[in-house]
Amino acid sequence: MAAAPNPVPPSHLVVVEDDPFPRLLQVILDPACDPQRVEAFRHFLSLDLADFDGWLAKARAAAGPLYPSRVLLAGSEEALRAALPEATVLVVESLRIGAAELALAPKLQAVQKYGKVLRNIDTAACSARGLPVLGLRRRANIACAEHTMMLILALAKRLPEVAGRISLRQLREAGFEPRTYDRRHTANSNWAGIGGLRILQGDTLGVLGMGEIGRELAPRAAAFGMRVRYHQRTRLAAAEESALSIEYAGLDELLASSDWLSIQLPHGDSTHGFMGAARIAAMKKGAVLINTSRSELVDRDALLAALRSGHLGGLGLDVPYEEPARDDEELLGFRNVLVTPHTAAQPRFNALGDFMDLLAGLGKVLSK
Repeated sequence: MAAAPNPVPPSHLVVVEDDPFPRLLQVILDPACDPQRVEAFRHFLSLDLADFDGWLAKARAAAGPLYPSRVLLAGSEEALRAALPEATVLVVESLRIGAAELALAPKLQAVQKYGKVLRNIDTAACSARGLPVLGLRRRANIACAEHTMMLILALAKRLPEVAGRISLRQLREAGFEPRTYDRRHTANSNWAGIGGLRILQGDTLGVLGMGEIGRELAPRAAAFGMRVRYHQRTRLAAAEESALSIEYAGLDELLASSDWLSIQLPHGDSTHGFMGAARIAAMKKGAVLINTSRSELVDRDALLAALRSGHLGGLGLDVPYEEPARDDEELLGFRNVLVTPHTAAQPRFNALGDFMDLLAGLGKVLSK
């Protein structure tokens, strides 16, 4: 069972943007947290965390004066504003914090971004108020960028088709034509007869959405010699583009020029089915689509049609259209498709480390 609640009454109201992972802050900080939520997180984290109670104790110690607190989850701008008059700490991911919101929060002592990109927070307004703004480079975002690169590399080297196939029988059964070479004159590399192998050097990676994960992905792709271009509604400042070694492109230009297209968009009403039939058709023929965000960003029927026709050169997908997926999932029938079962942000210790850093940072600020 969870450790006994701290008898000291809460001295802070922590308002947290309601999202599955940040709800853990309620478990850590709020002695009045619903026991069902506590047990749900115990089960969710058990995959990588054996001693949940021990970790909770360490997290609460790291939080310093922030534990115990009353934690209120806000799932909308309206809910956030309603909670601001009593809030002493805000933890937000996408909700906007500007001068109007700060005017409603006379007791506010700190603003924490659940991420490192502060574009939804008016840092100048916070500075004028003397409010510290904390950011967090999330390990989970780093893991997603790594997973994206893994999918790209695996598809470039045709690993879904060739991994573990090293005998003549295995290769022939997979449709390859192994051959022997005259070693008196030539080398013996690729005796397996694997055609269509690619290198990333010189290829263009297009990134839809240069947010938290996109900014982790860009330098990793550049390290492989890829040209990285991006598109989003708001272009980054020239200094940021230079630091990330990325180039801005209009959407049509990005689709037409990218050898690899990585989708790094949040899922919502405005992005549902963002990659539909027309936009997939506008992609460079033979390009590979990589989606480590949400499957709903890509229209399933249009995706299948593009794979069947050969217009798409492949697909890397981390989140199946159904979780768990069916055994007869059609995507699994394509040789140039690699689907993983929603593992890109793992292990759980990524999120646990993120929250330990977040709590320690806030605890330090509130101790001053």
